[in-house]
Amino acid sequence: MDNTAIASLVLAGLLLLLLAGGFWIALSLLTVGMVLMGLFSTAPMGSLVASTLWDSSWGWALTALPLFIWMGEILFRSNLSSNMFEGLAPWVNRLPGGLLHVNVLGCGIMAAVAGSSAVTCATIGRMSVPELQRQQYPLNLTIGTLAGSGTLGLLIPPSIIMIVYGVTAEVSVAKLFIAGIIPGILLMLFFSGYTALWSIVHRDRMPPPGPSMPLRQKLYHSRRLVPVALLIASIIGSIYGGLATPTEAATIGVMGALALSAITGSLTRETFVEGVMAAMRTSCMIAFIIACAACLTIAVAFVDIPRTLASWVDAFHLSRYALLGVLAILMLILGCFLEGISIIVLTSSVVLPMVQAAGIDLLWFGIYMTILIEAAQITPPVGFNLFVLQSITGKDILTVTRATMPYFFLLMAVLVLTVVFPQIVLIGPQIMR
Repeated sequence: MDNTAIASLVLAGLLLLLLAGGFWIALSLLTVGMVLMGLFSTAPMGSLVASTLWDSSWGWALTALPLFIWMGEILFRSNLSSNMFEGLAPWVNRLPGGLLHVNVLGCGIMAAVAGSSAVTCATIGRMSVPELQRQQYPLNLTIGTLAGSGTLGLLIPPSIIMIVYGVTAEVSVAKLFIAGIIPGILLMLFFSGYTALWSIVHRDRMPPPGPSMPLRQKLYHSRRLVPVALLIASIIGSIYGGLATPTEAATIGVMGALALSAITGSLTRETFVEGVMAAMRTSCMIAFIIACAACLTIAVAFVDIPRTLASWVDAFHLSRYALLGVLAILMLILGCFLEGISIIVLTSSVVLPMVQAAGIDLLWFGIYMTILIEAAQITPPVGFNLFVLQSITGKDILTVTRATMPYFFLLMAVLVLTVVFPQIVLIGPQIMR
């Protein structure tokens, strides 16, 4: 067995041992990287680690990360969720599925201003679940629509996961944002379509439709959604039109979120400080993981693991579709134990060279990977959205998991569509050019 094979076994074994032992993810990555360099490379470890930690911490693209997180924290503490429920309900209460569509549409809107799956799910869920339970909507659909649609926070821009992937894979964050729009809308259509179909088939389990409402009254109830819609349009439009970088768009988003919160009266000294501190904690955690993952990437490159793995894959003569299938299984298995950002930084040093060697577009692969991580968010035992919904509904984790399964398979269906028709992902960035 050559040195590279032994190094690969040390990488996998030591990383699993540290993570299973409850060691911090960032320090686990750094430790494994230093061990690999110390044992299997003659490179100057100290200077390499120091320079890599520094170089990976000051990237311009990373500056958008704390700003988008802060914007989400501001709106999480505002009246946005109640305004959305009040504004969307009149438009959907006569459709098959009724107010369940508020979960889908509300999560789609919240995803466009939060960038986080857990924040999206919690913000909409804490408002919609009590109302849907009061009106006796089926619990499985209440949970399922929230769980599935909550994952849109990872795909619809601005997305924290996409920023991390863009920095790690050296892909344009702006193009990733635009590439996620059409798959995100497609997922919303699938979720709403399934909900409507289930409601038609099981009419006896659905509450009666709400009263019809004249157009003027619907518009009146939706008036508070206009500022949010303008905020979303200003963020995505400025990026798509080439008027602003993601960082500049994030600054616009923060200023708009502060203005909205101030106008609605939800911005106080206490909520402001809470939002800043929460954003700081999350941003520091992510930045620490990215910096330590960069050290592991350098170590893996010095030991020549990516080239060796690429040659192994080539020896098996796997087609692109077979390789994507293997990677999908790997990501879903990792998603059973790790959250999304950790999956990206853990796998990028090994997976991305293999993907490039197979001739797969890294921009397209970023959306493919994001959808897989979305699915991992509702996969036990560590699916974050499952625990969010468990705390909101008070139901056991098995009940929550069973309710989310149809929406997991809908995510897989959209994933297959993006493989068969890659233009679903690529058409937006191509027009953007």
